[in-house]
Amino acid sequence: MIDGAMQDFVLTLDKFLTHAAKWHPDAEIVTAGLDGESTRIGYAGLMERSKAVSSVLAGLDVKEGERVATLAWNTQAHLEAWFAIMGMGAVCHTLNPRLTPPQLGDMVCQSEARILVVSADLLPLAHQMAEHAPGLVQILVIDGEATETKGPNGAPGVQMLERLIDDQPQDIPWGDFPETAPCGLCFTSGTTGQPKGVTYTHRSSFMHTLRLLQTDVMAFSGTDSILTVVPMFHANAWGIPFAAPAIGAKLVLPGRQTNGANLAHLIQTENVTVGVGVPTVWLGLLEHVEAAGIELPTLKRIIMGGAPLPPALLERIERRLGASVQSSWGMTELSPSGTVTPKHEASISAQYAGKPAIGVDLLLKDESGKPLANQRGEEGHLFVRGAAVLERYFGQEELATDEEGWFRTGDLAKIDEEGRLAITGRAKDLIKSGGEWINPAEIEAVIGALPEVSLAAVIGRTDPKWGERPILLVETLNSDDVSDETLLEPLRSRFASWWIPDAVVRLPSMPLAPTGKIDKMRLRAEYGELDPRRD
Repeated sequence: MIDGAMQDFVLTLDKFLTHAAKWHPDAEIVTAGLDGESTRIGYAGLMERSKAVSSVLAGLDVKEGERVATLAWNTQAHLEAWFAIMGMGAVCHTLNPRLTPPQLGDMVCQSEARILVVSADLLPLAHQMAEHAPGLVQILVIDGEATETKGPNGAPGVQMLERLIDDQPQDIPWGDFPETAPCGLCFTSGTTGQPKGVTYTHRSSFMHTLRLLQTDVMAFSGTDSILTVVPMFHANAWGIPFAAPAIGAKLVLPGRQTNGANLAHLIQTENVTVGVGVPTVWLGLLEHVEAAGIELPTLKRIIMGGAPLPPALLERIERRLGASVQSSWGMTELSPSGTVTPKHEASISAQYAGKPAIGVDLLLKDESGKPLANQRGEEGHLFVRGAAVLERYFGQEELATDEEGWFRTGDLAKIDEEGRLAITGRAKDLIKSGGEWINPAEIEAVIGALPEVSLAAVIGRTDPKWGERPILLVETLNSDDVSDETLLEPLRSRFASWWIPDAVVRLPSMPLAPTGKIDKMRLRAEYGELDPRRD
């Protein structure tokens, strides 16, 4: 007897766009312009243009598995390049324009990218970067005009991609490779160490997208208008550019301008129902809405992640915007989503980041690497494994997982009786004072809940007697209205006296990493050493 069989449907990312082009051809991708005017295209048109870009790249001898770099904002042209690169089997290496030229050049050298797709306004940065990346030979400019050059004196040539795609064939094959082939390369933010490359595969990203679409995860539908503020260079914009075409949702891209006024304009004009981004973005939107006295009635949900969610911000968003907040946790190594608070539990608490959905699993271990006997209610080191979780870093032979496949996140966490994850700190952030540990995240949670505080960070400062002592760095809404004692008083009833920060440092603006997280490496470099002249 011959057993039945199912079709071998290869899970490659081009299928999301080809599906949308066939079944949701007119659903829009909207890109904000610098002049306030937006451009728009349907998924069918996007696929046609992406195929033409693939033909351009094929003409430049781009091969399957080759890395092609992008240095660009969230725009239609960047999305076209994304699908063009991935669809033909090359690897899209997204670069963060907020990094320095030497940092970017080092990443390009590691990836061995020959070709760079760059936004016109970032071309000067690209030229500076190229000085540190001698293997870069061709720059393709999008989203603006540029002077075309042949690349004298060893510099890369510059061409306008828009001019090259005219009359290009659109019949180049997509998806003609295994689903385990690499599709993307992102480097970690480097807030706790040197950035490391994370390679995504078509299968891992496909599975990650299906997880996002679950009802108890991000729960997008074809009726949604999704404002994707999280950058495309940050862990594939959390996978939103794959999830939106998968269901035919409207995708709204803000371009370079992500200030509160521009985001409010987009939400109003494009009837945005869901916004996705880091807390600092929504703080800017909230401050603009409060100052301008406007309403955003279509905005129903905000999915927030990338950095801890201050409780005061959650409360202000609920009260002023009327939107529910779904907090989340993830990291570049997880593609990046780990957990998301379901819609029906939205705004339950800023402390929690939801439960793991099918396809990702969590485990708490002690300092020795032994699983905690009780996985509920106790703090431990968080490990994760799943279909979209890193196995090894780019260019490294050794595995990043243990013998059972668990990846150490570097986070400290608790899981409550309902299975909800609460990140309680970063292992590398712990402060050792007099031989005892202090968890900065617990102090930051209390200070961050104060209505006068925008952002707060606690770091360890060297101390000749205790080794390290905590200090509080804070950005307040109005520094003249709150004293040091007002900031520290809420801590005294919650923590032992030796947990109370020795000093309060007021910052006009908190330094942020390119991903929107507080840049603690920079804070430690500037304030981590005892300086008698300052203290």
